[in-house]
Amino acid sequence: MLRRPVEGDVTAIFDRYASDSEVTRYLAWPRHVSLDDTRIFIGFSDSEWRRWGCGPYLIFDGSETKLLGSSGLAFESNELASTGYVFARDAWGHGYATEVLQAMSGLARSLGVRWLYAVCHVEHRASAHVMEKCGLTSEGLLRQHIVFPNISPLRADVLRYGITLND
Repeated sequence: MLRRPVEGDVTAIFDRYASDSEVTRYLAWPRHVSLDDTRIFIGFSDSEWRRWGCGPYLIFDGSETKLLGSSGLAFESNELASTGYVFARDAWGHGYATEVLQAMSGLARSLGVRWLYAVCHVEHRASAHVMEKCGLTSEGLLRQHIVFPNISPLRADVLRYGITLND
């Protein structure tokens, strides 16, 4: 189950994944250290939804009772978007990342996106495997491309994967 984040989700987001140092290790945003950090995320999410009609999504189990993580589409133009995902530790290894990446690809296609891409830290092999399994093609290594603030303040190398949609 996917849905837009709302203010009432702040505590669950913070507790389930955003404040966990292990979960946020390979993310391009800093680990949340207070509920205010999570409220800032909700504000960012709202602005993306207003601008693009889409943005971050929360991922729940089938009954929408347990928050599993987050994903979404980040638009650079009407035809170009990126995606990614983050999951609480107890959701790792259950195939959710594959399911969600497939859902984001389908959503992007339905919204007219022509090219969807994702990046991951060079050491995050599990994420690279998910992208390959979902049909994203390796586009190579981007050197010193993104800061992963939960690892280092320095830019790190990333693997870039992409898929052409709506040909």
